[in-house]
Parts: sequence; structure tokens; C-alpha cells
Amino acid sequence: MVHEHETTLAGAAGPAETVVFRHDDGARPGVLMYTDIGGIRASQKRMARALAEAGYTVVMPNVFYRTRALPIFDFELKFGEERTTKRLAELRAPLDAEAIDADARAWCAGVAGLEGVEPGPIGVVGYCFTGAYALRTAAARPDRVAAAASFHGGRLVTDGDDSPHRALPRVTARLYFGHAENDSSMPAADISTLDAALADWGGEFTSVVYEGARHGWTVPDAPSYREDAARRAFAALTGLFGGAALGAR
Repeated sequence: MVHEHETTLAGAAGPAETVVFRHDDGARPGVLMYTDIGGIRASQKRMARALAEAGYTVVMPNVFYRTRALPIFDFELKFGEERTTKRLAELRAPLDAEAIDADARAWCAGVAGLEGVEPGPIGVVGYCFTGAYALRTAAARPDRVAAAASFHGGRLVTDGDDSPHRALPRVTARLYFGHAENDSSMPAADISTLDAALADWGGEFTSVVYEGARHGWTVPDAPSYREDAARRAFAALTGLFGGAALGAR
């Protein structure tokens, strides 16, 4: 049986509230799950639990620990409203590439020491803006990450030297990118750029657009949630992790 536990995981700038879903009958391969922009909440816990029930110990840190303790939003998140826009700006402000990479290294190390996590490589998954986190984590700790996935990930390609896709040469993990259709945060031109970089990289990857699925389709409390596409994404995720050498397997 899978149980939910609250703990803290050391980030580069201090302790981060963390929720762990682990089995009561022994250790499982570890998965680091990064939340969408809404942070840790009921829908993200539901997703983490489902993944744990597929045979993993799922570790979900508060990626916004530098700015806010849980809950990240103490009001209803409505894009376009002034207070939502202000909160999003506050949350994103300290999260540059250097901070993300530093946290990734710290969290990969911390996951290894948690009860219920098998020794060995881990998997990583990110949703929405943390799709880039998943890729950056695979690049920051290639010795620890065997598989990484991004679903409706945004800004995987930017004009900057620190663009997530430019980290690919440091990655050894299997990669999966499930893109939303007509996503302003990851338009078709950027998907093409990413796909070209992936082909040049030469590792094992999948990059696919989920036709008819809008940004956020995997998240149960998102207006764009689509159960059929979410099930497909979950099957792809468990297939990715199942085919990688996670934990002691």
C-alpha cells in the first residue's frame, strides 16, 4: 500500500517542504516529480500517488521554497487576474538557470537518502514550466538520472545561452517530451528546434505533440484536462521509467 509522508528535502538555498509517496512493504526506485505552476496541491498529489502505485517512490519538493511555503496559492489561481499575475512573478523571480541546476543537484542527492528509495538511478518528470526542470536535472546529474520526461513543458527552447535544450550534450538519460498542441509557451517552431537538437544529441528520446490537447491536459484540476490524453501520457511515463534502469533493477 502507498502512503503519503511529509518531510523536507534540502535545496540549494535551504529546506524545501516535500511530499513523499512510498510503499509500506519496502523500497522502490525513486522518482523526482516537479509540479506545475500551481505547486503542491490535491491534484498533484493525486498524480504522484498514481505514479507511486505503478511501482515507485515519488518525491515531490516545493520548487518555490525560496519564495513561499505551502500552499503556494492561498486564493484561486486565475490566469490574467492581477493577484495571480503578481504571485507568478514573485514565484519565478529567483528561479534562473543557475538556481534550478543547483536545486536539481541538491534534490538528486537528497532523494538517495530518503526512506523507501532504492539505491541507484532515478527518474524525473516535470509538468508545465518544470518540463524544463526535468531536462535540466538530467543534465545536472547524468550519473543519477536514467530517465526524464516533460509534459506540456514550456520554454524548453529560448534564445539564451542557458536555454534548456542547450544542456542536451550533458544528458545520458532516456528522454520523453509530450507537447501540447498550439502551446504559446512551446510553439511549433520551438518544437522543431528541440527535435533537431535531440537528433544531433543522439540519445534515446521521444518527442510528440498530443493532438487536440491544450497546455495542462495532464492535470486533473486544469480547465484543459483531458482524461484520454492524460491516460496516454501516464502510460508513456510508466513505459519510459519501466524501460530504464531505475533503482536496483
